[in-house]
Amino acid sequence: MNYLKTGILLAAMTAFFLAVGYAIGGQGGMMIALLVAAGMNLFAYWNSDKMVLSMYNAQQVDQHSAPEFYGIVAGLAGRAGLPMPKVFVIEDEQPNAFATGRNPENASVAATTGLLRMLSRDEIAGVMAHELAHVRNRDTLIMTITATIAGAIGMLANFAMFFGGSRDGERGGNPLGIVGALVMMIVAPLAASLVQMAISRTREYSADRVGAQIAGNPGALASALRKIEHYAHQLPNLQAERNPATAHMFIINPLAGERMDNLFSTHPATDNRVAALQQLSQEMGSRGFEPDLPIADEPARPGDVGDPHAETVQRWRRGSVPPSGGSYTRRPWG
Repeated sequence: MNYLKTGILLAAMTAFFLAVGYAIGGQGGMMIALLVAAGMNLFAYWNSDKMVLSMYNAQQVDQHSAPEFYGIVAGLAGRAGLPMPKVFVIEDEQPNAFATGRNPENASVAATTGLLRMLSRDEIAGVMAHELAHVRNRDTLIMTITATIAGAIGMLANFAMFFGGSRDGERGGNPLGIVGALVMMIVAPLAASLVQMAISRTREYSADRVGAQIAGNPGALASALRKIEHYAHQLPNLQAERNPATAHMFIINPLAGERMDNLFSTHPATDNRVAALQQLSQEMGSRGFEPDLPIADEPARPGDVGDPHAETVQRWRRGSVPPSGGSYTRRPWG
């Protein structure tokens, strides 16, 4: 159903682009906008992974520097039938994660130290399975196509005033006139953004479902979503605040104040996602979604007095946390 919704939304956006393009700039203006937007997004498609990982100062880890975390991702990738992605860790207190890369062969997944510190092993597996589901579903490609069309519509809107002064009968002129061009400048990008955000929310629902099936535990992912949302509004992600255009990449919106599920949201409401996972849990016959660790009103920060995880994080970063199945009782994720 989510794939059907995505296809319908993409078709609607394409049809809207053709209509707006022809109305504003005729065939010539429509093709110029499409080619420019496609070129920009093609560059982003090939280079955005390196750009965003660098933006967040993500550090690549392996089986020696982060054995348990790397092992979790490796096991999930095997279950999903995916090539092993590159694994990164971001030094940030806010628990969150994202995936990037143009295809499964060039994918990367990243998690913050806050996520590794605050979540249980099963919850981390649920989160990373969600990110691998984005890779498996090729959502990066889908969102690149969406961004290309939305960008082209935005450019056409900017062209509107240029074409708006032409007489209706002129070749390539804008039949809408100046008033129509002004209206189109406002309405067209807004409508394109609405469809783009709707596609993004649809892809999140799909990644939740596929990720829960990969990990085999919808309850753990639901619990993780609850925890991440709770802490995300207490612990600001300063880099995300400076670069809000990257917010859609994260499993939970990292921006402060983004709580409502509305037409302009890149993410569905967490309550709706948890409800869908509850339904899936019933279908799979797995256990419920109650968090296996209590959520504190004010989470301890690394290095705070009384923080039981502070030294664990330091040991984990040095790579001394034993691999899965070891005897170490305080893992970096709870």
